[in-house]
Parts: sequence; structure tokens; C-alpha cells
Amino acid sequence: MGEEHIRFVNILAGAKVSHVYDPVPQRAEIAASLAGGAKIYESLKELVTAPDVDALIIASPNFLHADQLTQISALRTLPILCEKPLYVNQAQEPAIRKLQKDYAAPIWVAMEYRYMPPMVEFKSKLLSVTGGVDMLSLREHRYPFLEKVGDWNRFNENTGGTLVEKCCHFFDLMRFLLEAEPIRVMATAGQINNHLDETYDDRLSDIWDGGYVILDFDSGARACLELCMFAGGSMWNEELSAVGKLGKLECKIPAPSRFWPKDATTAPHPLIIESPRQPINPIMREVHIDTALLKEGDHHGSTYYQHQKFLALISGQSDKPDITLEDGLRAVKIGLAAQQSARTGQAVTL
Repeated sequence: MGEEHIRFVNILAGAKVSHVYDPVPQRAEIAASLAGGAKIYESLKELVTAPDVDALIIASPNFLHADQLTQISALRTLPILCEKPLYVNQAQEPAIRKLQKDYAAPIWVAMEYRYMPPMVEFKSKLLSVTGGVDMLSLREHRYPFLEKVGDWNRFNENTGGTLVEKCCHFFDLMRFLLEAEPIRVMATAGQINNHLDETYDDRLSDIWDGGYVILDFDSGARACLELCMFAGGSMWNEELSAVGKLGKLECKIPAPSRFWPKDATTAPHPLIIESPRQPINPIMREVHIDTALLKEGDHHGSTYYQHQKFLALISGQSDKPDITLEDGLRAVKIGLAAQQSARTGQAVTL
């Protein structure tokens, strides 16, 4: 993901990745080369205190985010874009709350799914098509977790669990789309097909690969997440459905192009489908995405649009992050509640 950030900053007018730090030398060298010759630092402290650093991007393993944010705050006050999830367990929450209270510069939590072009259009049409969302469904049918340095993402203690690591994106989208807060979470999930016999340093992987999460919201709306990470052959990676008294709105988003067969002419375009109740007349429309952006990353250009907005923030053109520490906290809290519900078989009240 760090490499994707670099590729999009490379094509962003007015910004440059000029400094990198990674404790794995090979990864640092790859990042520096990709950035066009960035300077490599031997420690986080050296990078943060470099005088010509204007802002920071954190793209480290999940379990490091809270500690690294705390380290940075003790050294310097700089705008930060921090990858999701913001933290991985309840013991780390106080550190984030302290940053929320004391850190004077903006911290943007990188949940870029909000900026996918089909998601932007889906959001813009929600009220007019549905008349107000009563039921929201998000389905992700995708490929398994990718390999990460040191296989850190094979263990719940490092990721927060799949319903935190992967699904905080979707819980953030639910809050964003419904403009409401969840009050109750119910989940069933587990390790179904993937990683069952994988061992690392004689430890058996415990990461989950599928499940369902149902949420009640304070607006009266209900939402459901369906995750399956052994469905890599699916045409649609994400499918959303919102239904209200006037009709239904759907959004279908394909997997990133690099996961399609090499001989495929092209991946399908995302779709928006409007289905009014009266008169019955479904309307289907493709959403086209800049092909140059599709070549640079896996998220349908959303990382680029997020960096545009982050640059506007740190250059004084906007006054606060679109996705705040509070948004990051709430997404993780929902994920942790879902993990708890799936483990215990009990609903969790937020």
C-alpha cells in the first residue's frame, strides 16, 4: 500500500515523496527508487525531524499505527495521513484519544473507499432514488489476503482481526452513506477455507476469511455486510444495495485490473443501477474511471483523489480532514464489536 501511495503522489501536482523510512532495507530501497530517488532514513525519528518534511504518510503494519503516531507527536507536529485501521485493540484506544485532544496538526485516516468514482455517484443519488435508506447491504467477494512482509497479516493480534483490518472500510462507508451511527452489532464469522494449514514460526494462522455482520443504526436503518475472501473469480469485488420507500440503488465494482486474466481485453466498468418502485423502469449506467489512475493502484483511483484532498488540506485550501480521528476510532470500534459478537455469539451494544 505504501507503494500505491508513492505512485499516486508521483502524478500529483504540487507534492513529492522525498524521504522514506522502512526497517526492511529492501523495502526502503524499492520505495526510494519508486519515488525517484528519495532519501532513506535509518529511523522514524530521523525522518520526522528532517527539516524539509512538510507532511507524513504512514503505511506500516496495522499494529504499529498507534505507537508510531504517539512517537511522531512527541517529536514534531506535522499533518499526517495514516493508513487504516487506526488501531487494533482496546488497549491502544487511549493513545488515539490523547492525540485527538492534544495533537495540533490534522490527522487524516486513509479509508479511501469513499472516493471511488462509483461510490461518489452512489452517495450522490442515495436520497433521490431511495427517498431515505432503510436497508443497506454491502457485499465483498474477493481474493484472499495478499502476502505481506513477515506475514504479519496472518494473525489477529497484528491486524485487529479481519472484521477490523478489512472491514473498517465498510463500517466507515455505512456511517458515511447513512449519515447515522450504529447502536448494535451482530456477527458470525470465522476461518472457513483460507489459511487453515498455514504456519509461521510454528504458529498456526488464525485470520478469518468470511462472515456476516448486521448493524442497527440510530436512524432506524439496518445494514448488512457480507464478506467472502475465497471468491476471487467473481466479476464484482464489491456490491452495494440501498433500499428505501421510493426505490433501490445499486453499485457494482469489479476487482482491480491486475487480478483479471492476462488475456482479458479489459475489466468490466463499475455499474450504477437505479430501480424505482413506481414506475418500474430500472436504469443501468457504467461509471468510467481514468485509465491512467487504474494503472497506478488497486482502488479505482480513490487513493489519488484522497491525496488531492489531503494536499488541499495541508496547503490551507480546506480546514479539516474528510476522515478524522473520530471516524477512524468509530470504524475500529465497530470492527472490534463485530469480532466480539462473532466469538461469543452475542449481539454487542455500542
